[in-house]
Amino acid sequence: MQVSTIAAVAENGVIGKDNDLVWNLRDDMKFFMNTTKGHVVITGRRNYESIPEKYRPLRGRINVVVTRNPDYEAPGAVVVHNLTEAIQVAQQHPDKACFVIGGGQIYKEALDSGVVDVQYITHVEASPDGDTHYPLDGWKGWRGEVLSQGQPDENHDHAYRIMKYVKP
Repeated sequence: MQVSTIAAVAENGVIGKDNDLVWNLRDDMKFFMNTTKGHVVITGRRNYESIPEKYRPLRGRINVVVTRNPDYEAPGAVVVHNLTEAIQVAQQHPDKACFVIGGGQIYKEALDSGVVDVQYITHVEASPDGDTHYPLDGWKGWRGEVLSQGQPDENHDHAYRIMKYVKP
């Protein structure tokens, strides 16, 4: 089973602030939806709660929420208590890919543990203020391929480049 991360990352590593996105990038959202649809998504509790309630759990996906709270409930999602348990849930679905979708702590843990095979990173040409980060240069030394790119317009606050990085 392939384990991937998928994130939009600013030049300074910021991915969010106050449990919310810090930009509007319509094509990145479409890419996220199309890429993860039909697969397993692993998210930390705070990231899960940042998803508007009407969209939780993310439709068409097996949602796995990682939390240390033994009493946490997320109707329609599988609740586990660490990344290892989350990967075990994903392995029960060998026909599906597994995507770590945030937040910052779970991205770092996944990359540090070596379980990630592929990183889908939307590089955002901006350096906003934020309190949640993706490991800067977490893709350093990985083989990269440009999937698409775009310039600012009415649907995109910033220029961006969507990349696929494969572990060497």
